[in-house]
Amino acid sequence: MTIFDHLGRKLFLSDTPKRIVSLVPSQTELLVDLGLKNSILGITKFCVHPEHLRKEKTVVGGTKTVHLDKIEALAPDIILCNKEENTKAMVAELEKIAPVHVSEVSSISDSLQLINDYGEIFNVEEKALKLVDRIEEKLATFSEEIQHKKWKSCLYLIWKDPYMAAGNDTFINELLKLNKFENKIAGNRYPAINKEQLIEYSPDVVLLSSEPFPFKQEHIEEFKKLGLHAILVDGEYFSWYGSRLEKAVSYFKTLH
Repeated sequence: MTIFDHLGRKLFLSDTPKRIVSLVPSQTELLVDLGLKNSILGITKFCVHPEHLRKEKTVVGGTKTVHLDKIEALAPDIILCNKEENTKAMVAELEKIAPVHVSEVSSISDSLQLINDYGEIFNVEEKALKLVDRIEEKLATFSEEIQHKKWKSCLYLIWKDPYMAAGNDTFINELLKLNKFENKIAGNRYPAINKEQLIEYSPDVVLLSSEPFPFKQEHIEEFKKLGLHAILVDGEYFSWYGSRLEKAVSYFKTLH
């Protein structure tokens, strides 16, 4: 079987992969929700959903650095990576072990495409199609429910010291738009911004993500001193793609 990943790289698979190493938390969750839990052999220490999975599978490292010897010992049929989560150098080394599928997700449509891609790769097309249908239905219903709400300008911060914000070419930005938040950051990816810039942007609200930096209630007080309104948000629902989108809609309703 010949397939292409999201970077247009060609992969050759002798058969449907039965031994999977997943190095992206949201993609690990997606595999489980597609009924592929038993095929997963290796995961990262950040693959926290489902909660019990790290006790059952081999933890091979993080998303930026892994133990290549542990992965090789698992004899995977395929290794799943992501352009943003994993490094180019890592992918090059992993390709010496097994075919590596690299995803690139910066939009909701990209996320849905990945679900369908995994359905094809792992021979679970029907489950993938049903999942995509459920997500599309929930997203459409949610958009209809909040259509009369006013847009609010925002900054979405993922890090502190220095502050780093999600730019307008990220998956996070897609979910901000879904929630009628207008991102004040026109730059790409995750630019660093200082306190003076925070004040200059003067957003209606500053969204403080729970990950990768774990913003807490105490940080809200810091923004009050700057004259800015800030709230805490669950970063998993704004940055995890795949099957997490189905769960995200219920969370987004609580924000409104």
